[in-house]
Amino acid sequence: MSRVVSLLLGAALLCGHGAFCRRVVSGQKVCFADFKHPCYKMAYFHELSSRVSFQEARLACESEGGVLLSLENEAEQKLIESMLQNLTKPGTGISDGDFWIGLWRNGNVQTSGACPDLYQWSDGSSSQYRNWYTDEPSCGSEKCVVMYHQPTANPGLGGPYLYQWNDDRCNMKHNYICKYEPEINPTAPVEKPYLTNQPGDTQQNVVVTEAGIIPNLIYVVIPTIPLLLLILVAFGTCCFQMLHKSKGRTKTSPNQSTLWISKSSRKESGMEV
Repeated sequence: MSRVVSLLLGAALLCGHGAFCRRVVSGQKVCFADFKHPCYKMAYFHELSSRVSFQEARLACESEGGVLLSLENEAEQKLIESMLQNLTKPGTGISDGDFWIGLWRNGNVQTSGACPDLYQWSDGSSSQYRNWYTDEPSCGSEKCVVMYHQPTANPGLGGPYLYQWNDDRCNMKHNYICKYEPEINPTAPVEKPYLTNQPGDTQQNVVVTEAGIIPNLIYVVIPTIPLLLLILVAFGTCCFQMLHKSKGRTKTSPNQSTLWISKSSRKESGMEV
């Protein structure tokens, strides 16, 4: 119960008036200042050819010290939904594209029971929380689970598809969501484009982040640049006017003679008094 409350408080910290307070960027790790919540990363690929299979997504998360997303309860589900809403808000250029989560059915394990009961979390979580779409899972050859993310799709017979779960073939290509342990000293992230074209690289065209004090200073300095330029122009104009006036006073100084003396001698004899 305390974990549910903690996640709800985390959502409240991040979401104000229904919107995520800090912009979520594809490939950016999002952490919380209370050191209790897990960190998350949404990996969205614009190019369909760059999306990855379930196993590739799992390995990509694990290579960074994380796991493919497991969901403990509805509060965590709602938190992820808030992040996805912010990720795909107008102007980001991000639209349809399902996300792999860490739920799957291992066909190599011989167990008995109904198909929905055979799904397990790849990180070993014992969570029994599920958010299946109507008539899912369909089982058969579909053993890995995605979170529906089709904002432009019309509602189906079971209502909107958005954020509900569907099992799919594990070799299908999708986006994915990673989950990490809480960071001890999280800092404000800054976006840094990192584009790769290495063969087999599952991270290409994903934006990654760096953290530190300098990014925070950048957020403060950049908005003040126009004001600083205005002050600089005003100061330069003032100096120019003062210099111009100073030159004018120098030309009419009483210490300098302004009289014109003719070089020709005057004939005083022709002058009358």
